Amino acid sequence: MSEAQKRGRLRILLGYAAGVGKTYRMLEDAHELKNQGCDIVVGYFEPHGRKDTIAKIEGLEVIPRKAIEYRGRQFEEMDVDAILARRPAVCAVDEFPHTNIPGSQHAKRWEDVITLLEAGIGVITTMNIQHLESLNDQVRDISGVKVRETIPDWVVNQADEVVLVDLPPRALLNRLQRGVIYGTDKAERALQNFFKEPTLAALREMALRQTAHEVEIRQEEPEHDTPERILIHVTESPAAAALIRRGKRVADYLNADCFAVAVTPTPNAEQLERHLDFARKLRIETRILESDKPAEALVEFARRNGVTQIFLSKPPKRRLAALGKRPLVMDVVRLAADRQVTVVAERRHT
Repeated sequence: MSEAQKRGRLRILLGYAAGVGKTYRMLEDAHELKNQGCDIVVGYFEPHGRKDTIAKIEGLEVIPRKAIEYRGRQFEEMDVDAILARRPAVCAVDEFPHTNIPGSQHAKRWEDVITLLEAGIGVITTMNIQHLESLNDQVRDISGVKVRETIPDWVVNQADEVVLVDLPPRALLNRLQRGVIYGTDKAERALQNFFKEPTLAALREMALRQTAHEVEIRQEEPEHDTPERILIHVTESPAAAALIRRGKRVADYLNADCFAVAVTPTPNAEQLERHLDFARKLRIETRILESDKPAEALVEFARRNGVTQIFLSKPPKRRLAALGKRPLVMDVVRLAADRQVTVVAERRHT
């Protein structure tokens, strides 16, 4: 049996906000599989006090959580070892993007899920669109909220199936106001963040588009005479993280190879290395070029590696004026006239 055959199947139930019904759908799917004779357990579920969700767990085998002590308090996390020992055919795991308590086997629940998949256990899991890493900046622009718990796109792209769990924004707000999703205090806080109708509508649109994209990339890939290859120029600027997300998202849509390239005469800057490490976590190939002529080095690398698109950050005008320098962007555009150059302005957040 090949490695691909041994790996468990991953099914992601994707929503755009709490309360659309992801956990309920996960438990419905679990019941359906059980009725079909599948050996399925619930590894973790988070009902948030919702009575209909709690009732849905009845009749399903639930693996007890693992108690972990941290800073003098007891916390509970999914017990990966217990699931591996039980070895079901399928495991239902709620809240895919969750960050585990320090002292857990892995830092993130999605890493726990990968462990189960690699052991041949299929997984049904849940997540919201705002937790997808490449959309982090767009979500912040839409909602004003910086999402801290994210999942790298490559993890979601490896799923065998991504299913949209949908509910119109007005229906969702009605559920919130009726106390179905959260208690009164938490509902009031939610209304100040994601639970505004324009925000929910925008997030829903993102979820619809992402689900359509996930369907497309699982279909047979068309052949291209000239495959796309993308270069992302990484600097020490705080804007580099957003540029990396933007470039990687485009690369994923085009099914293109992607490089994160830094050019520096002294490649030891701590902030630069943090950005490159972020790119590596997104499974982007990174390179550091030592040169005091960054534009020439970037374009030469692009030509040598068949890069078709170059992504650059737009530098702040004041900084350029103060330094009396011509922007690197202008040099790259001049030298790479035969390639597409995308200049991305830094997003400003108040």
